[in-house]
Parts: sequence; C-alpha cells; structure tokens
Amino acid sequence: MIVRGERRSLRRWEYGLGAGAVGVTGLLALHFAVPNRVGRLGSALETFLPWLGVVVPLLGCLALVKRSAPGLVACLLPALAWLWLFGGLWFASSSESYDLTVVQHNIADDNSDPSGTAQALLATGADLVAVQELTSAARPVYEDVLGASHPHRAVHGTVGLWSSYPLTDVRAVDIRPAGFPDSWQRGLRATVAAPEGAVAVYVVHLPSIRLGASGFASAARDESAVRLGALVADDPAVRLLVVGDLNGTVQDRGLDPLTSQLAAPDVGFAFSWPASLPVARIDQVLGRGVMVTEVSALDATGSDHLPVFGRVRLG
Repeated sequence: MIVRGERRSLRRWEYGLGAGAVGVTGLLALHFAVPNRVGRLGSALETFLPWLGVVVPLLGCLALVKRSAPGLVACLLPALAWLWLFGGLWFASSSESYDLTVVQHNIADDNSDPSGTAQALLATGADLVAVQELTSAARPVYEDVLGASHPHRAVHGTVGLWSSYPLTDVRAVDIRPAGFPDSWQRGLRATVAAPEGAVAVYVVHLPSIRLGASGFASAARDESAVRLGALVADDPAVRLLVVGDLNGTVQDRGLDPLTSQLAAPDVGFAFSWPASLPVARIDQVLGRGVMVTEVSALDATGSDHLPVFGRVRLG
C-alpha cells in the first residue's frame, strides 16, 4: 500500500509538472492570444515575457527532487519555446561592424546629479546622445558637459539630442494623446549628417504606464504610439532611427503601430528599468533602413532608468 501511495503521489506531481510546463509553453508561444480587453493583461504579460524562462529551472528542480523522468522531459517544452523567442538575444554574438553609436537615457527630472549623469553619457563616446525628462534647470549642465564633443543639438520640451555630426531639418513632432495639454512636448525629429549617409532620428518619450488593481493602464501610451507610428510611416527618409523611452518593450502589442515598422536589435536584453533592479527594456533604439546590431545597458546614474548604448550599421 505504501508503494502504491508513493506511485499515486508521484503521478500527481508528474501531472502537475506537465500541466505547469504546458502552461508556460502556451504563454510563451501564444502570448499574443492572451486578451487585452480586461486590464490589458496581454500587454502586462508581454512586458515581462522573458522572465517566464525562470519557471523552467524551477520546474526542473522539482522534477529532480521527485525523481520524475517525465517531469524533466516536460520541462523541455517551455525551454525550447523560450529559446525560440529569446535565444538569439542570449546567445548571438554582436557584429563588430557599425557606423554610428547612440546612447539613450531617461535622465529623470528629479535627478540630483545632472553633471555626473552628463559626464557618464559623455564617457560612452557615443556619436549621438538622446535624453528625456530634460528640465530647464538641467539643460545648461548638459550643454556645458556635452557642448565641446557634441556641438550640434536639438531640444524640444523635455527631450533633447546632442550630436557629433551636423543636424538639419530639426522640428518638433506632436505625439500627444487626446486631452493632453500643449505643454506636453516629448518628441523631436532631426536629420543627422553622418559620414556614411544621412539618417533621420526621432527622440521621443511616450506616456507612462501604471500597474494597479485595475490592471495595466497603458491607453495614453498606446495612443501616442499610434500617432508616432503614423509619423514614421509617412516619413520619406531612407534611413531612420527611433530612440527614446517608449515605456514599453518591443514585445508589447500596445506599441505594434510603431514597432511593426522598425527592427529591434538582434543581440542583448539590455534591461533598463527600474535602475535598482532592471526587469524590462523600455528604453529603445529601433531602426528602419538601418541595422541596430546591438544594445547594452550601462551603469546606473542618478536616474531611475539605466542608459542604453546602441551600435548602428547604416550600410
């Protein structure tokens, strides 16, 4: 009777492990099927989608403890699904060929060390420095620190771009959701005269999202993404970059109107938020007609975001 009881208990564990493995596999492979109507659950899942991979070793450990061969085999399903989605970011090597470098950073409007943050961005050696949450008080600090190496700049509202190369066709872009005041100015476009060819650069900061009892509040951000996506679609530039704090990951369907037109980097997770314990990359360097070969998160500054460094091939 004891043996039978142990077998029954093991079978229950195996069924549970199998169900867990199939469930995680389904969420990974079919995340787009999770509905977004209630609390935008789909977007919430897609924001943290890579972290479902953590469940795989946990299930594997349980299978080992219970000495369950079927449980171990079942763990292969979510492992393969995760590798299918994210294996390239994890294992692929970065290209050594690039023409342009850019550092993207939400510098935080409450940053107590703007000079230190500006020095950290300067130390990256990036050709382009894009920032968000630039205040009128902090702007002179960034101009002073970056001015010599990046003499060409464009600032509109709370977003700014410093460039080693000349800027032309600088203009504001309106990505305000309905009902937002005219003072909400978070987008600009400029053409960078890089040696390998001109490239249009958008520097943007989409509205924040909130995660609360009612779910994932992202309606304003999604509307802003639609507006920005329409501008990008109409832009005649052959080479184009969108750089900024999109308040969302490239997997988040709420950004599809924009990200469906752009290519994300092939290498690097580069989790950028929150700086104290980064769990998602919401700071993006995305391209059309160019190849963003790699992104990487840099050391923390005085901001609640980490800077993100990207390499871009224009050829």
